[in-house]
Amino acid sequence: MRVLSFSQRLSRWDVRISPYLYISPFFLLFAVVGLFPIVYTAVISFMDWDQIRRSGEFIGFDQYTWILSQPKFWVALRNTFSIFLLSSVPQLILAMFIAVMLDKHIRAKTFWRMSVLLPYVVAPVAVGLIFNALFADQSGQINAWLGFFGLGPIPWHVEPFWSHVAISTMVNYRWTGYNALILLAAMQAIPRDYYEAATVDGAGTFRQFWSITLPSLKPTLIFVIITSTIGGLQIFDEPRMFDQFGRGGAAQQWLTITLYLYDIGWEEWNFGRAAALAWLLFIIILAIGLINLLVTRTLVRDEGARGGAVTRAQRRAAKRAAARRASSAKETQR
Repeated sequence: MRVLSFSQRLSRWDVRISPYLYISPFFLLFAVVGLFPIVYTAVISFMDWDQIRRSGEFIGFDQYTWILSQPKFWVALRNTFSIFLLSSVPQLILAMFIAVMLDKHIRAKTFWRMSVLLPYVVAPVAVGLIFNALFADQSGQINAWLGFFGLGPIPWHVEPFWSHVAISTMVNYRWTGYNALILLAAMQAIPRDYYEAATVDGAGTFRQFWSITLPSLKPTLIFVIITSTIGGLQIFDEPRMFDQFGRGGAAQQWLTITLYLYDIGWEEWNFGRAAALAWLLFIIILAIGLINLLVTRTLVRDEGARGGAVTRAQRRAAKRAAARRASSAKETQR
């Protein structure tokens, strides 16, 4: 057997170990700022925790039982789901529409793509202050516009449904452009031969979108839906800035789970219950995320050429495009 020199062994170790060293900073940082808080809150959620003395008594699932027995929790859960649905569903539909429009041959593409991202750059607190003024019950500009058209004012800060509409409008304002650019990036990776062949076959715009664009966007749609679910169920800034008190309304009209968690932890100073509520929220997000994943996989067909599996329409389009190119090459030779 040939004996390897030290430099050769070092070179082999470098090839084997270097990839793990390159990615290790992320995992080390995640262990400190991500994994440790998760484990820490899991431990204190089973304890009657004293944050001052950093000690507590183990009480099992009593904190979870207390949270689930509170009517305020169920009101916060209802409000959270209502705001989540009113924001995520219209947001994804509008983001898809904007991405399709930006994918067309339009003038000043860069300007429009930068424009849709500008609301995302605005600080959440600034967005909350601006929209709180727009949706003011007595002096808001929205009610002024409604009065101009002969409609009565809407009690944005009184009725639960209308307060959810106003808060979801803030969320849609900030995140629609961000999701639109993600979808646009995925659309631009779809081979244009598919669309050319579909146009020759007489397929309209909607048919091309349904048979070519949507199946190819499946991985990106899953990512966007999951991230929207996580962000929508963890909404905090917008409802907290919707009035000057930040308590979710006088009758908890727009109280969300995160606002309730903040109130338990920093107002009541009970971090054991706050940790238990945080884990309940984590379980809810995980369950809704899995449901969204299953629904997306069911409704959207195979993902397209980038994932390896292409739809029948895409195969036919590719074959026709190749046949046209071969035919044009023969005519050129003649």
